[in-house]
Amino acid sequence: MPAHGLSGLVDGLFVRQREAWPLLGKGLLGLSAARSRPVRAAGDEMVVRHIPHRVASTTAAVDRESVRRRPCFLCPQNLDPAEEGIPFGEAHTLYCNPFPIVERHLTVVHRDHTPQRIDGQLGTMLALAEALPGFFVVYNGPECGASAPDHAHLQAGWGGGVPLALAVEGRGGPAVGLYGLRALLFRGDSRSRLLSETSRALAILSSVTGKTPEPLCNLAVFHAPAGGWTVVVFPRSRHRPEAFHSGELTVSPAAIDLCGILVTPLAADFERITGEDVESVFREVTLPEAPFLEVAARLEAGR
Repeated sequence: MPAHGLSGLVDGLFVRQREAWPLLGKGLLGLSAARSRPVRAAGDEMVVRHIPHRVASTTAAVDRESVRRRPCFLCPQNLDPAEEGIPFGEAHTLYCNPFPIVERHLTVVHRDHTPQRIDGQLGTMLALAEALPGFFVVYNGPECGASAPDHAHLQAGWGGGVPLALAVEGRGGPAVGLYGLRALLFRGDSRSRLLSETSRALAILSSVTGKTPEPLCNLAVFHAPAGGWTVVVFPRSRHRPEAFHSGELTVSPAAIDLCGILVTPLAADFERITGEDVESVFREVTLPEAPFLEVAARLEAGR
């Protein structure tokens, strides 16, 4: 794992916080004990990961009234006194995520208590992916996995072994199929072009689905010095699958899950879930074929 520049600061932050912040120490211990196994979904290999400490996030109540009643856990005045962060850019701070899914899991918090939106944060995603070699950066929409829909934030983590990075290698865009879901893929070394293409895709998604001020979506960004950025947009149709509501499976896909690491906080789900189950869950929560093809056609027409 790299240990220079911002990466070195992040490494140092985790060393200090592991000792100073008991909640993080417990979370890192939980991650070290996590169990993972490969499954093949729609021809692509991905990972199912059993992490018991993620049950609170997976089952979090994020309806408007529940959010209104609780204090914002991302605002500085509500942080644990032991929690320390690293400033990034003019408006964000990097904190260790105390409930990690991947190594060096970070929460990237906007300084202002402003609603979760991708608008204004895509540039930060590109900058952070470039500043942290080997990391990936993700965005969860306010109705698609964000446990703090009331406070703008991103997440980042060490990308070694994240299936999405391998799954998109050699694939063209903008439309791609992964693990039974449909996604939009953009890549290149021009920051301005990627910002323009991704913003246009989000605008078309809003138009096709009628969802404003932004469409239901998750995003992931990777950066490679030799090839520039890879941006993947996951258009969504709903937050959670019917299997979650029925109690059949306690899974609630957010961006990291869609990147190929499906979190199962309950041991029984980890043991029994199959590739076909994964395909069914992903197909249900992501955009159906007809509107997705319309989005893809409109993107192609504008090239």
